[in-house]
Amino acid sequence: MFTTGRIIFTLILVAGFILLMVFAYRKDAKNQKGYGKDSLKVLAVIVVVVLLYLFFTRLLK
Repeated sequence: MFTTGRIIFTLILVAGFILLMVFAYRKDAKNQKGYGKDSLKVLAVIVVVVLLYLFFTRLLK
């Protein structure tokens, strides 16, 4: 299914993408201080909504 070459290529591609995203985020974070200060609250609300959805869908089965 997956050859060794494909796995290595995928790992290098994902690692490079993550590295570029980290550098871009750090550069952008210096310029955009006001944005994203409430992002943890939004993330927490999204996680709670997803967990409630999963809970109720499994409860009603």
